[in-house]
Amino acid sequence: MNLRALVSVTGKPGLFKLIGQNKGGFILETLDSAKIKSVVSLSTTKMATLEDITIYGEEEEIRLLNVFETIKEKGLTVDPKADGQTLRNTFNEVAPGHDESRVYSSDIKKIYTWYNIIKDLPLFEEEAPAPLV
Repeated sequence: MNLRALVSVTGKPGLFKLIGQNKGGFILETLDSAKIKSVVSLSTTKMATLEDITIYGEEEEIRLLNVFETIKEKGLTVDPKADGQTLRNTFNEVAPGHDESRVYSSDIKKIYTWYNIIKDLPLFEEEAPAPLV
């Protein structure tokens, strides 16, 4: 799973592909068919790459990529609009050991929404490139 260039931007719904950088900030592109480009400044906006996001665990943090892999392996189809208890029950299957007191239903909903966005992308099937040394 090669999700290195995919980012979440605080205050903006959905996910974006990081395609470049200029004087004003980072150039992002939407993942939908419109491919709308925008520039965000890190001085006013927070961004997080999917590759770096972790989920609170009871003993250790759980990488988001591992959760996505588990959802993919189990072949789960989860509706992010399901009720909180249904989301929590399925999340217990894909992220056992997550800290239920710090991982909210809204977080789980966001994770399933992101998964549904990326599951059909070619990047989802690619191998991640080797880390830069």
